[in-house]
Amino acid sequence: MKYYLVAGEASGDLHGSNLIKNLKEFDQKAHFRCFGGDLMRKAGAEVAFHYRQMSFIGVWEILKNLKTINLTLEHCRTDILNYKPDVVILIDYPGFNLKIAEFAKAHHIKTLYYIAPKVWASRKSRIRRIRKSVDKLYVILPFEEGYFNRRGCNAEYLGNPLTDAITAFTPANTDAFFRENNLNNKPIIALLAGSRKLEIRLCLPEMIKACEHIDEYQLVIAGAPSIPLTFYDYFIQGRNIKIVYDLTYDLLNHAHAAIVVSGTATLETALFKVPEVVIYKVSTPSYIIGRPFVYIKFFSLVNIIMDKPVVKELLQFNLVHDIRKELTRLLADREYRQKMLNNFNLLAVEVGSPGTSTRVARSMFHHLTQ
Repeated sequence: MKYYLVAGEASGDLHGSNLIKNLKEFDQKAHFRCFGGDLMRKAGAEVAFHYRQMSFIGVWEILKNLKTINLTLEHCRTDILNYKPDVVILIDYPGFNLKIAEFAKAHHIKTLYYIAPKVWASRKSRIRRIRKSVDKLYVILPFEEGYFNRRGCNAEYLGNPLTDAITAFTPANTDAFFRENNLNNKPIIALLAGSRKLEIRLCLPEMIKACEHIDEYQLVIAGAPSIPLTFYDYFIQGRNIKIVYDLTYDLLNHAHAAIVVSGTATLETALFKVPEVVIYKVSTPSYIIGRPFVYIKFFSLVNIIMDKPVVKELLQFNLVHDIRKELTRLLADREYRQKMLNNFNLLAVEVGSPGTSTRVARSMFHHLTQ
């Protein structure tokens, strides 16, 4: 069969690449084309368009870049028609992918959605669009299966794909990791500032400033694969802060604590058992426009899955002061750290066992061939 996958960010590229590898096991004649990234290319897909060209966050930024987004949408639609796939598989990135789902459905192409739009957090009106245009929805949070099925969608929970990526991870030798990345022997505070330039521009300076007076630790940034080193250099400005690329799991494996921008990385950090503080910041216009449409108790995946405040969430304002306060507690209060780590153990049980990509690929192939 011919598969067309659409992923709009780094995490989607990762999960898409694992899905491609596993679909090949069930479909020996599979052929893949995608809107994706380097990992999907390495897995064997032809990349028609790279996700780094679609990295817009926040309502205001999307509105400012509507022309670019619409041109990209049109390019994707044309490419799908020219490729004539048997199925379109959409991975997260709902603002873009729901439009592609509707287009595919209108052209009688089967549509599968992997990693559901978080409509329980905002924009519940999208449920109607999912119900009409998506043949099957593969969700990655335990409560989502019931949530979507009760609303008329065909949803299935088969686990969270992060467990596959973490299980497949082979740690680097500790001495080699420190030596090859020019790290000293101080314990590490990991800075995971997101994968998009705007996220990094808004959040990384807050992280760095909050850590200015913590001399007994070293700061190490997890570099996003699509962001050049020169972009980070502007924020580091001569400080003794290191950056590692393509080594995020090794960084987390050695970190004593972490400051993490809300997203997939919050769950990864927790599954690596690293005490963390979660932050998020968007531009002021995006915050003002978007805030009334968000209706959730928590915004980090850790707290959402556990349905309680396991990690501290800091949003938009007073970030430097509040990060510093929480980080100090994470580093100095042993009882507080241990309580968080105990909750991370419970979280791992809730998320489930590895093998998600295989289970999803099997289900997709069965759905397409039954």
